[in-house]
Order: sequence, then C-alpha cells, then structure tokens
Amino acid sequence: MSLPIVGMLSSYSGLTQCDWLWKQTPQPFGRWGTMQLHALDPQPDYLLLYQFNFHERLAPQPRSRWQRWLGALPFAKPAAPVDARSLLPPQFSRVPKERTAFLLREPPLPEVRATNLLNYAYACDYCGYVSGPDDSAPVPAYMPAIWYVNVSFRELNEAPPPEKHSPCSWITSGISRTASHRQRLAFLQAVQDSQLPVEVYGRDLPPGTRTAGVLENKWSGMAPYTYNLAIENYADNDWYVSEKLWDALLFWCLPIYYGGGAADKLLPPGSFLRLPSLDEKGIEYIREVTASPDAWLEARDAIAEARQVILHKLNLMNWLSEWVGTAHH
Repeated sequence: MSLPIVGMLSSYSGLTQCDWLWKQTPQPFGRWGTMQLHALDPQPDYLLLYQFNFHERLAPQPRSRWQRWLGALPFAKPAAPVDARSLLPPQFSRVPKERTAFLLREPPLPEVRATNLLNYAYACDYCGYVSGPDDSAPVPAYMPAIWYVNVSFRELNEAPPPEKHSPCSWITSGISRTASHRQRLAFLQAVQDSQLPVEVYGRDLPPGTRTAGVLENKWSGMAPYTYNLAIENYADNDWYVSEKLWDALLFWCLPIYYGGGAADKLLPPGSFLRLPSLDEKGIEYIREVTASPDAWLEARDAIAEARQVILHKLNLMNWLSEWVGTAHH
C-alpha cells in the first residue's frame, strides 16, 4: 500500500529539488512514518507551504501616478476581478484546504512584521494549519528541525563523535539588512579584535574579516571543532530557534548559543551553553569556555541525548508524518 504523498512549495529559490529532505530519513525516497515527501509531485495528497510568500503573488501591486490618474477618469472601466487561485500554483486547486499546512520559518524581526502578518492572513484563506515561531501567528509554534549536514541519517544516528582538533568555529555571513544582523556583525568584529581562538567561515563577510573561507559542506567547519558559536538572527521570543543550533549538535559540537528561550524547552539541560550577551561579557565567556575541552567533555552525554531528540522528534519529517496522521483522521 502506497503512502500519502506530501508536496512542497516554497519561496526559497534553492528549494527546487525533488529529493528535498530525503537525507533526513533512513528510509528511501523521503518516507517517514505515515507519509512520503516528494516536493515536486504535481498531484500530492497533502501540501506543505514552507515559507511561501503569498504577498508576492496576491497583494495588490502599487500603481503609478499615471495609472491612478487614468483610473480616476469618468470613462475609466473598473478592473476586471481576478480569481486569486489563478495567481497561485496549480496544487492549490488540487489539494483541499484541510490538507494544506503553512509554516513560516523566518524570524519575526520588526523589519518584516507587517509582511509576516499579511502572509498569515492570506494563508488562513487557503490552509487548514497556519503556524510560525511568532506570538502573532494563528498557531505560535517552534519550527520543526531541518539541518544542513551533508551526512546520511543513519550515519548521524549511529556514528561516534568525530575527532576534535580545534577549539571553536563560527559559520556566519555578512548580511546586514536588519538591526539584528548589524548587531551580530559588530560582535564578529569584537571577536576578531579580541584574538579569541574562533575560526570564522562564511560568505560576503565585511572587508578585513580574518576568515578561513567559504564552505561547501558545513562538516569541514564544525566536525573538527569542540565548540561552535551559534548566534541567532532573533533572540526576543520563546518560539524561534533555527538550524544554527541543530547543525552544531549534530556535528557533536557543544554550542555556545545566543538565542531565545525555545532551546531550553526543546533540548535536554546541559546540551548547549548560553552566551550571556553580544558584548565584552560575551567575549570573556567565550574565552573562558574555549580555554579547555572540559565543558565539552562534561556535556557529551547531554549532546548525545539532544542529537536523538533532533533526529527523531524535532525533525520536520516527523512533524509532517504526525500532521498527516492528524489531518487524515
């Protein structure tokens, strides 16, 4: 008997492959529990909208001054009504509302709050389940875990910790479009000025940043390191936590984590360290922790437990299977 198929639509330009998330299950072809994820299936039984930006398709486009002037003329014809579904991918007409789920995964930064609220409003018209890591979401909830670890599920589940060679790494970027991004970049400069034993990897970093380079595979920038700086773009609620934390733990690093309260609720105690602040106090904390592997050695059992929670419980594949089981009944 074949499993129900979950299709996926996203506004992330890179998520166009049919085998998206297949590495997050030990079963072939994206199978997990009660469902099979096949992102590009044209006629799925269920539909996941993963950061699908409704506003880019449905929000009225701003009109030029000339268009507004023409529309105000006495003889101007009113615009013909547009069927909104004609502006959406065909899967919207093929999958019932109650079998469609919307997950917003970007942080609820002040700069995008209005856009997020608009997307929630549109999503409620087309989706039976609408959620985001945000108190303003119809269903506030943690983001199910995805990870950017180029290793099979079985290897992550069964292999022992890799050999650790260096104290600490930080994989980040030079994005600066929000106040939170700029705060992180300022802390990056402080880390570099302080001569901490933190090797930095990433794209588009500010000129003058001492960097070990750009990574194709995060394994190279995490697995050999005892500690990893995991600094979220948003730390101001108890819902938002991202792959920055999952990746570090799956590579057997002890994360030095800066983020909101979600991590404390989802992971076992002792599986990560709390960076107190992005200032001199935080610098001194990193210096003290990275001076020896003692904290990592003490946390090994908690890290092992956290990895099992991520792989088997928080996994987006597991979330989809539970959602399909609920929606089916």
